[in-house]
Parts: sequence; C-alpha cells; structure tokens
Amino acid sequence: MMTTVVQVGEAVRRAVSLAARAAESNQRFILGLVGAPGIGKSTVAAHLLGATADVCPVGLFTMDGFHLAHEVLALRGDVSRKGAPDTFDAAGYVNLLRRLRARDEPIVWAPDYQRDLHNAIAAAVSVPRNLPFLITEGTYLLLDEGDWAGVRALIDEIWYVEGSEEIRIRRLADRHVRHGRTPEAALERATFGVDADNARIVQATRGRADLIVDVTGWEN
Repeated sequence: MMTTVVQVGEAVRRAVSLAARAAESNQRFILGLVGAPGIGKSTVAAHLLGATADVCPVGLFTMDGFHLAHEVLALRGDVSRKGAPDTFDAAGYVNLLRRLRARDEPIVWAPDYQRDLHNAIAAAVSVPRNLPFLITEGTYLLLDEGDWAGVRALIDEIWYVEGSEEIRIRRLADRHVRHGRTPEAALERATFGVDADNARIVQATRGRADLIVDVTGWEN
C-alpha cells in the first residue's frame, strides 16, 4: 500500500488535530519527523511546533542530541563518518523515548546538539510530564537495524519529509561551509561523501513512514 503524500499545509492541519486530540484525552502523542540530511526537518518541526502550541502544551527534542562526542569519534578515527548510523547512541535515544512514553517522571531532560561546538549538550531540553504532544526529528527514526529498530514502536506516527534534491544538497553544502569547509569540500561531502551515503540509507526507509510530507516549493 502506498503511503499518502501531503503538502506542508495539510501536514500542519493533521498535526494540530492530533495535538488537540492528545490534549483532550490526556494521552501523550509523539510525532516523529524523518528525512535525508539537509531536507529541512528542523524547519518543518519548528513550523509544526508553532502551530500545535496554539492548541496544547507541546515539546520538541531531536535525535541529534545522541551524537557520540567528537572526541570519541576522533579516538575511533570516525570523525569523517560523523552522522552515520553507528556514530550515534541509538540505545540512549530509545531509552529516552521509553521514559517519555512512560510519563511517570515530573521532568525528563533530553540532550541537544550544538553545531558550533560539534558536540551534544546533556540535559539541555526540559520535557515536563504535562506535555501531551511531543515532536522529535532525526535521520534514522525508521531504520530497522540494530538499536535503531527499537525506535519505531515508541513513536505514534513518523512522517517522512522529502523535497528537491538540488535544494537539499545546496543547503547541506552551505551548512558545511559555515562550519569551516571550503565550498569545494562541502559540495563533495554533500554530493558524494558520507552525507550522500546517509541520505541513501534514510531514503530506503521511506516506505515505512505513516505519511510523506512534500516540502517542494516550501523550502527556504
């Protein structure tokens, strides 16, 4: 069966409806956003956060907070592979989801990733128990290998974000330039390097999503 494809406006309406239903029932709902690097997951997540906050308390946390420390990757010789599935603490992310799903702690503190530091910051995001609607985003939410396989059952719906490949690669290359790479090296990584490898891994999980959100024409 083909997964339904919607535009951003329809995705917003659906998210608002889900948030209102969660608030009314007082049952926590976790919505996941997944997509290839640079596709705009964070932008879509922030947009949905703003829209759903009008109907109930809502929170946002990311998979990127579970990047292994830059120093750890350096010791392993994996800095050039940063962003690959095995350069994250997938089990840690699954355990966070379990705690949020259980909803039996007054506050759960989630980590966040700071690109300027190239490292995650522990206990940076507060997720109080009274939040009925949560949004999480990342690249490997639909991966069914290793510890990542535990993610799918802990998130109520996962939406796959897709759009223009040209814009995605350009945005990714621009990000690398901002963090010190030459334009040539940035484009190489985004087009043929580890980012391209990771994009293929994520794109292969598209068929497992509950909904496809097409951001073509909406990208900025």
